[in-house]
Amino acid sequence: MAKQQLSESKITRKQQKPVKKKKRTSPGRYFKETVAELKKVNWPTRKALINYTLAVIAFIMIAALITGAMDFVLAQGLNLVIK
Repeated sequence: MAKQQLSESKITRKQQKPVKKKKRTSPGRYFKETVAELKKVNWPTRKALINYTLAVIAFIMIAALITGAMDFVLAQGLNLVIK
């Protein structure tokens, strides 16, 4: 019964609806649409951008310090085990 359902559900390529190919846009139209979309973007203010940048730099520095501390501690522990 399962084989019968599988064979009935199979559709040959001829029975499938033809897939419509999307028409390619010209490079000029592409760039015009891109510029139009970029004009719609709500860009951050200079102050907000500076705050976001400082937050990212601070987070990276904290992550680097934690990673460096863990590396140092594990290296010292491994040196004790090896000796």
